[in-house]
Amino acid sequence: MPFSPGISAIKTPGGQQRRVASLFADRKVDLLLLLVAILWGSSYLAAKNLTGTVGVSVILSLRFLITSLALSMIWLIWQRRRTTRRELIVGVVLGLTQAAVLILETHGIAGTSATNAGLIISLVIVFTPVTESIAFRVKLPRTVFVAGIVAVTGVCLLVSGNGFVAPGPGDMLMLAAAAVRSIHVTAVSALTRGGGYSALNLTVVQSAVCAVLYTLADYRGVLRAVQGFDLHEWGGVLYLGLACSVFAFLVQTWAIQQTSGSRASLLMGTEPIWAVLIGITIGQETLAVLGFIGAALIIIGTYIGLRAEARHRSSRHPVSGGIPEAAAPQASGSGALPDTLSAQPRPLRDP
Repeated sequence: MPFSPGISAIKTPGGQQRRVASLFADRKVDLLLLLVAILWGSSYLAAKNLTGTVGVSVILSLRFLITSLALSMIWLIWQRRRTTRRELIVGVVLGLTQAAVLILETHGIAGTSATNAGLIISLVIVFTPVTESIAFRVKLPRTVFVAGIVAVTGVCLLVSGNGFVAPGPGDMLMLAAAAVRSIHVTAVSALTRGGGYSALNLTVVQSAVCAVLYTLADYRGVLRAVQGFDLHEWGGVLYLGLACSVFAFLVQTWAIQQTSGSRASLLMGTEPIWAVLIGITIGQETLAVLGFIGAALIIIGTYIGLRAEARHRSSRHPVSGGIPEAAAPQASGSGALPDTLSAQPRPLRDP
């Protein structure tokens, strides 16, 4: 057969598959972190659907009972070290603050759209640097405050509908949840800094505290839900407990070993974008023109704030291997969960 100059350029199916596999391998960490952001973005619609059938405490109780059980089984499989007394105390304190965040957040979701909820809670990305600067007496770059003004302006437009009106109770609760979450994240940083705590141990304790509190708040409602939930409702609770909490925690904890803290934060910071897309497409929610402008401002503001804070944090810490020391996790072997939280990057969300 005569030689054809273009024959070497023919793309075989096997070659295409190898290229796709190679691309996935190169971007595996980024894609998994993006999947976490998608799961978190979808969690608002999932929770919104459940709030129409049972109370908020019941939803959170079942979610965290499932989360705690799954994480406890993972703890047994990985044979992690026993929880120390100090880990237990810190875990309980963080569990209480986490419980406060989620009760505000879920009540807020019940009173507003999933789209609004996902966008407003993303303000935690702007609020957290401010609370951390106050707690640790660190001066922030002006860009962070400018980003905050842009994002808050976006919230005002988002809740305005077709004209400027006062935000609804659900919107205000989501705003309060974002503020309290920033305090919670700052507490995580302050209480675990340099302590060498087990990430898994602390998360199990936090989840257990949330499960106990929410169950005690409405144990009769929990029992009725267990007896009366249909397949769709159980699917929603399992999705929140296993996919949005356990799976997301494991992926986030593993992925931060493979990349920089700032890159992980930027990828997971796309959560509000997915909340909007999922709320509008799957949830069939609508936004007025001012709402779309507000959504864009929130996303732009949080992105600018996140980038500015990440650059500021990197400039204050020496870089080794492309990962700032403040954000470099303690590696404990490929594919394993990091054993400590002493240098874990600031989380955007917890289970």
